[in-house]
Amino acid sequence: MGVAELLLKRKKELSEKNFNEGIIFRDEYKIKEGVIETESGLLYEVITMGEGVKPSLSQTVLCHYHGTNIQGEVFDSSVQRKKPAAFPLENVIKGWAEGVQLMPVGSKFRFVVKPELGYKDREISKELGPKSTMIFEVDLLGIL
Repeated sequence: MGVAELLLKRKKELSEKNFNEGIIFRDEYKIKEGVIETESGLLYEVITMGEGVKPSLSQTVLCHYHGTNIQGEVFDSSVQRKKPAAFPLENVIKGWAEGVQLMPVGSKFRFVVKPELGYKDREISKELGPKSTMIFEVDLLGIL
């Protein structure tokens, strides 16, 4: 077996492991009190409900966020960088775009994003492999 075949085998095994662990995690998470599941399968809970307006897909939002895998390992965090980030909602992963549109400005939500609404089978980092479920805590600071 050559290097390319070994890498493909490794990715397939890792994808299956991440996918199956994600299903178990999401099934356990969605029965927690206060967790809401959307039609697409996005899970979210309200940490703080703001009173501002909700953004639309065509808008750019200013957020503080903290993203981890289901083991709690951070893969991206504006909180750690101590600098909020601006994103056009139409340019982010589906789970983020859907979830942030549910948030009035001033809110903080936690999202559990299944791979189909995230990075699918792409390996983003050592913390976020193919078919990974992601957890984001998002503070919606404003609409730009």
